[in-house]
Amino acid sequence: MKVSSVLFLLGATACGAGIAQPPEEALALPSDTLEAKWAELPRAAPAGSGRWAVVSPEWNEAVIAEFGANALAPLGGPKQQAYANPFMLFTMGDTVYLADWGKRRTTVWTADGQLLDSIPVADALRGGFPRARDAAGQLYFQVDPPPQRDGSGNQDSIAIVRAPGALTRFDTVARLAPRELVEVQRENSTRFEQQIFSGNDLWGVWPDGTVWIARRHRNQLITIDSRGTLTKGPELPDPVYEVTQADRDRHLQAYPVDVRPKEIDLAWALLFPPFDAAFTAPDGTVWLEKTKPVLDSLRRIQVLDRLGNLKRVLVLRGQARLLAVGSEKLLLAEQFERGVRLLEVRIPAAPSAEQREQ
Repeated sequence: MKVSSVLFLLGATACGAGIAQPPEEALALPSDTLEAKWAELPRAAPAGSGRWAVVSPEWNEAVIAEFGANALAPLGGPKQQAYANPFMLFTMGDTVYLADWGKRRTTVWTADGQLLDSIPVADALRGGFPRARDAAGQLYFQVDPPPQRDGSGNQDSIAIVRAPGALTRFDTVARLAPRELVEVQRENSTRFEQQIFSGNDLWGVWPDGTVWIARRHRNQLITIDSRGTLTKGPELPDPVYEVTQADRDRHLQAYPVDVRPKEIDLAWALLFPPFDAAFTAPDGTVWLEKTKPVLDSLRRIQVLDRLGNLKRVLVLRGQARLLAVGSEKLLLAEQFERGVRLLEVRIPAAPSAEQREQ
């Protein structure tokens, strides 16, 4: 039996043993598409009915994608000067929070492009940008440990920090698992570097201030409410995928030929983590985009309730990636020869109890 087959069987029996999986549901073909010249997949979040906020860090562009109008409109208009180097965003309803490392601030916008506010970087958190907000206006940051000269500081845990809108107080509300590091030789010295494909814990915040964390080691959802009460969901069922030569080759192709490193010089993980990305849906569910080998044509998406229970499994065919989850539709993206294609796909209606039993 091949190693990959053994790993698959081990994962199928060890992760989430005894949990019944709901039937897989195929996502329909995209109903609408938009094309952009971006070379890399962007980041996105829902921005109200029929709109998506999208940022392309490599192209220094932030836009509102509206498929009904067949438009990618620059956030704030083509002549805006409020941001220079946007690289990350999140939304609260139809309000967009856009992080800009060039001007060291987060600008706050309506989806119609009206500038509402500007939040400076948190110097107390080494220049951190907020990554989420709750209904009470509190901001949430991810604070990585200082890496130190040889990278060994990355062996420490990663903090999720909460602060009021005025940034007058900072409280650590949760911690993420340390990165998976390995010692490597770099220019006659030893360094600690994260293993490629090893993954990280992912997190988000619900409007009531509850923080959820998708734990990669246990493949489960945990929550910490505003009072600090921790709740653990069940470990989720999942196969385990080996990192193959094809996966390593695809990763190396992302480097320009003249600076492409040698495969033996990089730190590779042996196994993929259980998920690549995680999203909070407007209805409070958490969506986990599962990992897959590069040669696999199917990508699964698990939908969890607030207790971490697995409610649905959606299947996406092809190489598109999930960017954001709206109330009725999903935003996907795929690379093609002229750039990036954004895809809007309707979320299928949940199967009835009778259909699940069948």
